[in-house]
Amino acid sequence: MSNKIFIPCKDANHVCDKTQYKEASLWEKIKLNIHLIYCRACRKYTKKNSQLTKLVTKDPIPMDASAKANLKSAFEQELAKHQ
Repeated sequence: MSNKIFIPCKDANHVCDKTQYKEASLWEKIKLNIHLIYCRACRKYTKKNSQLTKLVTKDPIPMDASAKANLKSAFEQELAKHQ
């Protein structure tokens, strides 16, 4: 990534993703925040990304063993279709 302060939306979304996983540098975060000042679409993307991260890291929904087994089986079947 270059040292330019203004970054395109594609780069801003990538930095947003890196920020969610605590992989973005301070300079990347600064450039992202500058970008978010003037880009409504990326602000929306960042907000949705944050909401998704919160949902994923929340306490899991309790499931009984048979429901877990059914979910795992369905996942494995779908995965096999795409390999």
